[in-house]
Amino acid sequence: MGTKKNITQYDVAREAGVTRSMVSYVISENSGRSVAPETRKKILDAIERLGYHPNKAARTLQQGAVGIAANRIGIVLRAPDMFRRPYYAEIIEGIHIAAHEHKHQIDFIRFFGELKDPVLFNELIHEEEIGGLILLSVGECLKERSDHELIQKMRERIKKIVCVGWKHEGLSSVMFDRSAAAAQDAEFLFAQGYTDIAYIGQQDERVAGMRQAFREHQLDDGAITIGSAFNMQGGYMAMEKIHGENKLPRALVCGSDEVAIGALSYLNEHQIAVPDDVAIISIDNIEDSAYTMPPLTTMNVQKSSMGQKAVEMIIDGFAGQGENATNILLPTNIVRRRSC
Repeated sequence: MGTKKNITQYDVAREAGVTRSMVSYVISENSGRSVAPETRKKILDAIERLGYHPNKAARTLQQGAVGIAANRIGIVLRAPDMFRRPYYAEIIEGIHIAAHEHKHQIDFIRFFGELKDPVLFNELIHEEEIGGLILLSVGECLKERSDHELIQKMRERIKKIVCVGWKHEGLSSVMFDRSAAAAQDAEFLFAQGYTDIAYIGQQDERVAGMRQAFREHQLDDGAITIGSAFNMQGGYMAMEKIHGENKLPRALVCGSDEVAIGALSYLNEHQIAVPDDVAIISIDNIEDSAYTMPPLTTMNVQKSSMGQKAVEMIIDGFAGQGENATNILLPTNIVRRRSC
């Protein structure tokens, strides 16, 4: 049985009736050479007919490994669950949209824990593989000294790094102001006359924002009932605990829409009317938040824009380190629906 012929640029050139160098100019978008539209179309049609795939090794020798890597971006995620959570899915979507629009390639998507394998780390994290690195919500992974050392190794190898959804000293970042978002949620409830307000969600800057809003209204921030939750199940369980302790508030701020959906599910199951008995406001504005019963009032976070901005920072040279780091806070706005 014969072996399948390896299609080369010379084969494409013969098929299209052009020179091999012309084929190379079309394939290598960084060549700087102008190719007539009709010639480009003939070459692209020939490539499709023949099923030609550029030889990565040959292109590396021709253009230089670092030159090719400049158009490739790596993504590091906190954990596998981020693939099925809508908040992160929209950020990743934004990354892909911007990379495609700017003719860049997503070289890999890996989890932070995987990169503790030195073989995999050395294979992926170097300037001949990628020109930029996006760290999505990786801050929650930094629990041990070795975790911080891994970030430092990344910084030494890759000059353009953007933290998305979190900040790390000396690195560029794009995120929203969690503290301000929670404070604005509380202010929205205060404006409607609510003062008996609880919080369910992540124990981070959002709690600080809630407390600050209470103090600014001369309210006791120590009296806020606080429940810890990170997802729908956590929101359900936190609401169950608060209800079981007879601490049901008149209004509830949730740190994310997923948490709010879980809390709302518990309240609906127990015939506790929203917003008549408990008003709810949350943060994120994921698509599902518009289709709950009742639809959630929530703080809109520019999720896709965060991903797109991270890519643009890498491409435009604003993803510096140290004194050259760029930190961007994207604005938020309340989307009012029927939960409060």
